[in-house]
Amino acid sequence: MPATLTETVIRRQFPYWDAALLHELPLVQASTVVLTGCGTSYYLAQVIACAFNANGQAAIAVPGAEWARRPECYLAQTEGVLVIGLSRSGTTSETVQAIRESRARGWRTLAVSCEPESTLLHAADTALYLPTDPSEGIVMSVSASLMLLAGLRMAGVSLNQTIPAVAAAAMASLETGIVGLLNGRSHFVYLGAGPNYGLATEGCLKLQEMSLSYSQAFHPMEYRHGPVSLMDDKSLVVMLYSAATATEEAALVAELQAKAAAVIGFNGPGDVRIDLGLSDAESALACLPALQMLGEMVAVSKGINSEAPRHLSKVVVLG
Repeated sequence: MPATLTETVIRRQFPYWDAALLHELPLVQASTVVLTGCGTSYYLAQVIACAFNANGQAAIAVPGAEWARRPECYLAQTEGVLVIGLSRSGTTSETVQAIRESRARGWRTLAVSCEPESTLLHAADTALYLPTDPSEGIVMSVSASLMLLAGLRMAGVSLNQTIPAVAAAAMASLETGIVGLLNGRSHFVYLGAGPNYGLATEGCLKLQEMSLSYSQAFHPMEYRHGPVSLMDDKSLVVMLYSAATATEEAALVAELQAKAAAVIGFNGPGDVRIDLGLSDAESALACLPALQMLGEMVAVSKGINSEAPRHLSKVVVLG
């Protein structure tokens, strides 16, 4: 079967990573960094916020619409705030609003976009443009990876020049290991802690968008508290292991397998095991292309064209 356009774009993203690893980035210093965006951009913001905090810089992630309308619900201390807005198109209504409202309140702003001269880049005090694959469709793939890569670097995560090769190998391992594992699976669960929770939510979203499949994302230990009632032989679980809690996460995986679920384990046990040998933050980036490819593989298995996902458009602009 010939490769779909989505698959082709996912596969050829790594040269863009090489360029982004060398891209000069603004220095981030603030009392609190607020990362904001919508959809994929917000889920990436969750990963990046964890990385900032782990490296000693206070940070939170807030959806664009929430930050634009009620920032007081998320941040009490408003001195020295830096607001970073993430948007592939640079025209997402709520993210543009969030940056404009932040400037109106006197907060410093930084915009990250994959479109040059976009509205968001012009709205912020500082702009960061990351060129992406021009053939990318409605579902974010290359652009998501690039914004996560840049955000992690700004958060102080040291990314080795070999990480594109590690990510490509992880994606290849997933494709090889998953053969036959998708048969009969219609309920998908993504589990991750710390920075991996944001990655779990993004993987969950990708699968929903690309394959119109029922999918959920949880912190691993939360899954026992109710949601596990849905687990059966139609379930496929993606476990994004964290180094500090891998033992308890492996115990949970064993419980889920005993309930007939199939499990893909990144950095830990599963029916398919993919080890990356990286820190949690680095692994979040290196796993992302594999999760994108998983969404596309499920879409293809269902005969769904991920280039035209139902009810979605490439740019979300509210009237």
